[in-house]
Amino acid sequence: MLQQGHTFPWTDRLPMPSAESMTDAQRAAAQALIDGPRKAVFGPFIPLLQSPVLMERIGSLGEYLRFDSTLDPRVRELVTCAVARHVGNQFEWVVHATAAVKAGVSADAVEALRLGRRPTTLTEDEQLALDFAQELLRNNGVSEPTYAAAELRFGKPAVVDLSALVGYFAMVCWVMNVAHTPVKPAEGQPGLDAFPL
Repeated sequence: MLQQGHTFPWTDRLPMPSAESMTDAQRAAAQALIDGPRKAVFGPFIPLLQSPVLMERIGSLGEYLRFDSTLDPRVRELVTCAVARHVGNQFEWVVHATAAVKAGVSADAVEALRLGRRPTTLTEDEQLALDFAQELLRNNGVSEPTYAAAELRFGKPAVVDLSALVGYFAMVCWVMNVAHTPVKPAEGQPGLDAFPL
């Protein structure tokens, strides 16, 4: 298991509640997740199950951003990897690094991100989206040149989706980082090492 969060002593703070201990609201929220495109309760939805109404609303937002947004899947997955790397989240990294390569992002680019380096093998739209996401994460906003380039390339609706995607994944990563939600490593996909302080 890869440990989430970098505080010690480490413990899974908000594990999956047992079936017997769940409230009716928790059971209903878990079943809705199982019946949806995710097919299971995992990752951020384990700690979010402590607040089932919030879990359902976050789940709906995530479904749109992951599966239906105006952004190309390559761009979505790359940006998600950038957020996971920025906040040191093992779960989202392991899931989305694999998905990014499957969507067409270069494996070398994904590995560069994992190591905290600037990828050199990105397409123009991938580089633009990555610049936008990293600037937003660093500065809590984007400059005029970055915004103008993103709007020109992607259009206004996609710029809104891109901004929301960064915020959504930062939020669910933070929930897991606080909860210390553990993650199983994926075959051939190394987890994240903490950056030195």
